[in-house]
Amino acid sequence: MNAATQAMLEKARRFLPNGTLGNISDEILLSRGRGSRVWDSDDREYIDYLLGSGPMLLGHAHPEVLQAVREQLEEGLTFFALNEKAILLAEQIVDAVPCAEKVRFTSSGTEATLYALRVARAATGREKILKFEGGYHGMHDYSLMSLRPPRASDYPKPIPDSRGIPRGVEQSVLVAPFNDLDLAASLIEDHRADLAAVIVEPLQRILPPAPGFLEGLREVTSAHDVALIFDEIVTGFRLALGGAQAYYGVVPDITTLGKVIGGGFPLAAVAGSARYMAEFDASLSDSALVQIGTLSGNPVAAAAGLAAIRVLKRSGTYERLHEISKAIGSALKSAASDLGIAAHVVGEGPAFDLVFADEPPKNYAEVLASDSQLAARFAKGLRSHGVLKDSKFYVSTAHTESDVEATAIAASKALTDITR
Repeated sequence: MNAATQAMLEKARRFLPNGTLGNISDEILLSRGRGSRVWDSDDREYIDYLLGSGPMLLGHAHPEVLQAVREQLEEGLTFFALNEKAILLAEQIVDAVPCAEKVRFTSSGTEATLYALRVARAATGREKILKFEGGYHGMHDYSLMSLRPPRASDYPKPIPDSRGIPRGVEQSVLVAPFNDLDLAASLIEDHRADLAAVIVEPLQRILPPAPGFLEGLREVTSAHDVALIFDEIVTGFRLALGGAQAYYGVVPDITTLGKVIGGGFPLAAVAGSARYMAEFDASLSDSALVQIGTLSGNPVAAAAGLAAIRVLKRSGTYERLHEISKAIGSALKSAASDLGIAAHVVGEGPAFDLVFADEPPKNYAEVLASDSQLAARFAKGLRSHGVLKDSKFYVSTAHTESDVEATAIAASKALTDITR
């Protein structure tokens, strides 16, 4: 680490809590990115599977996104009013996403999931929500219930994940294990008089839904007029143009979108059926749901999102993305198998990870039982061999066959290092 990097990290520790942005550690200081690669302040190059925690589905500094942003910058950065780019992006979302009839923009995924829950409460007149243990829905109080508890929950009682959350929030949240349809259906039935919504990541972090799980949730929520919310901040425009709901063929009432739709800029959205989205319409009621955001739908982010979607709509884009993702996953699995390490590639398409366990986990409790220390050492080892990842591998359309080969070599070296 050179002197300039050390000085900058010292400055971070002076001015930022714990010397970080609250995301990954201060062990790395990134300076630039291009395509599937990033470079740190010491000019070390990495194959990037962090991708800004997912937004960079086209890779870094995609020329068409940059051009769209440059053009918009000349016209204005933000207006706090309707603008053409936001309207056109909303149109693209409605065209692509099965449940979307209307769209309301926010600036972050946390805001989007918070408003999605509020919409469900407003529409149903009920207060409770059901979420799944280990499910990540941002950083608001309702999300930080059994996101990463140190032990399995005493279902349906949630475990708060952070200090500073009002105790009353616990009384409004029910928790069930992901992929346990029987228990979820039973809780929905028992609490139907008070339950406003079920919120679920259709691909929970890296855990695919069991056959029939999402379909079952759709059936039981419909039967009791409970809103089904798909949190597609991660999966929206990633698994398919229409997101996980198109990929899996299950349509929710409300969905949240983020990451990819901003093309690397802060932008997210709540979308859903006209019935639920009408709650935002002040012209329909004197007590409409209030939602104001200074940068919501700002034209720079919307222009970047429009450019990203134009690229994603081209023939063969998703087929190649899934093909490259599968090749990377196979390389990781082979590297572990060659060394006799019990590990499984868990995930879907361009979002997955190598989990160190005897069997692929199906829910959070089984992820908790996997060897997380070995996983952390593997991620650190990959970094030392020029591959950057955090909690999962995000794959972009910029990743190539050469990246697959280099990742396979790095994985083999990292696994060898940590098993000595």
